[in-house]
Amino acid sequence: MCHRPTCRLLLVLAACLPFTLPALADAAPEPDAELLQSTRQIAGELVNELGRTLKGTLSSDGPVAAVSVCKEAAPAIAERLSARHGARVVRVGTRARNPRTGVPNDWQQEALAQFETRLAAGEQPSALEAWRVAETAGGQRELRYAKAITVQPMCVTCHGKPEDMPAAITEKLRTEYPQDQATGYSVGQLRGAVVVTRPLPPAAR
Repeated sequence: MCHRPTCRLLLVLAACLPFTLPALADAAPEPDAELLQSTRQIAGELVNELGRTLKGTLSSDGPVAAVSVCKEAAPAIAERLSARHGARVVRVGTRARNPRTGVPNDWQQEALAQFETRLAAGEQPSALEAWRVAETAGGQRELRYAKAITVQPMCVTCHGKPEDMPAAITEKLRTEYPQDQATGYSVGQLRGAVVVTRPLPPAAR
């Protein structure tokens, strides 16, 4: 082993590198604070509007009707917000109810896995968010933002254990979502995320 001062210094630096280089290699530019805040608000709009619609339907028409609200109203709200803000607003799930619309892509799966870890560590659900500035295969820069959705008490009516749900609900789910996998949840579990994707101008050179 080399005992010269220069060698000892190199060994110290080498010991430190595994802890610093990966973070630098994985680092991505941070989005503008104002853009990030407005993106949070877009996600919040979807959560709030869908929540109001579901609560109103549950109160006036019952839980069976609420199944149709999630199928029809939720995509309509997301589409309207997408058009209003020039973004792509979607919901994805840890287990998909509709495999054509609710399956997360690779980045969204990373965000959901991060949320699971943070939730298990005791972090408050309201604080669970993730974002990344990335570039698509076509060279378009974009802001990717995800806000966690956790299971609320009213959610288990349609997302709880099948054996605990009324027969009318399970039959409605079977009819509306023949490939449904989004049951078996408990209150407080991670259900999925609202994802907002926004195009960004080219990076300054």
